[in-house]
Amino acid sequence: MSVLDLARPDIRNLQPYSSARMEAGGGQIMLNANESAWAPNGDGGLGCNRYPDPQPEALLQSLAALYGVKREQLFVGRGSDEAIDLLVRAFCRAGEDAILIQPPTFGMYAMSARIQNAAVIEVPLAQDFSLDAHALLASVTPAVKLVFLCTPNNPSGKSISRVDIEHVAQALAGRALLVVDEAYVEFSSQASVVDLIDRYEHLAVLRTLSKAWALAGARIGSLLASPEVIALIRRIMPPYPLPLPCVAAALAALSPAGQAAARENVAIVQGERAMLQSALGQLPGVREVLPSDANFLAVRFDDAGAVYQQLQQEGIVVRDIRRYPMLQDALRITVGTPRENARVLAVLNEIMLKKGVA
Repeated sequence: MSVLDLARPDIRNLQPYSSARMEAGGGQIMLNANESAWAPNGDGGLGCNRYPDPQPEALLQSLAALYGVKREQLFVGRGSDEAIDLLVRAFCRAGEDAILIQPPTFGMYAMSARIQNAAVIEVPLAQDFSLDAHALLASVTPAVKLVFLCTPNNPSGKSISRVDIEHVAQALAGRALLVVDEAYVEFSSQASVVDLIDRYEHLAVLRTLSKAWALAGARIGSLLASPEVIALIRRIMPPYPLPLPCVAAALAALSPAGQAAARENVAIVQGERAMLQSALGQLPGVREVLPSDANFLAVRFDDAGAVYQQLQQEGIVVRDIRRYPMLQDALRITVGTPRENARVLAVLNEIMLKKGVA
């Protein structure tokens, strides 16, 4: 059975849109796309009067080298969100098919499915936020076409072991596409599972430049999968998903100097994460600091709502994650610069002292 047998038949047979840039063929005088012949003021040589390459070759080569995949195993789009949306549209028929997720988890999996009118089957993580592989596999029905695993998990920060991921991949062969979201893997001591793509054609991996690579504003995300899955996704991608300035920013970040800077910043985050884990755990009013392999910490408070509001009053914005199952008393705090982290601790100390006086 081919992994494409899991995809929507109408998408497999769809004639993809052929953009003007795809048909350019390396011409010298470009008169096929109704573009302006003049670059805009302040363009700086980018050539923004022309439509960009839908999948820029230089960026594909840089990302393929970074992730250890072949060019044909890589799709680049507007953040991981776009890849999630395209996967759901390619594999899930409206009103018929489903995805499977393990809450608490990243909200865009369910959002994309509901927009597509695909069902969302939820199999909660265990109480310690580890994957319950047995319960997951027992809940996979014939309608399930996509199973999402988030590791390190957002919002808990816990990783899924490689052994568990491969166990699930083996069990899902011929049944569903397994999508492993590794948005935070650069901050983890656990390696990526991207090397398993060659072993399991129904395994896909999501990566992003938004976190460790400091390009959240550029919106560059990747889908790594078998050439067949990538070819299918390229059939339904928007004509020009990657703006030229964003591609330029990504190439600069992926240069040798950019990679060295990213590694230094990741090391700082890992050190600050350990410091915050310890310091937050000693504060009165803090019930628990969940272990994290990501660039954030989920922290349980006696009164998370009050702490959230008081931090905001001091100009500190954290993420209120009390709506997530098993996290009704928690806030998610991103690891910032050493100075920002020190300020957070100082404000929290002051908040807790005032509570103690009261």
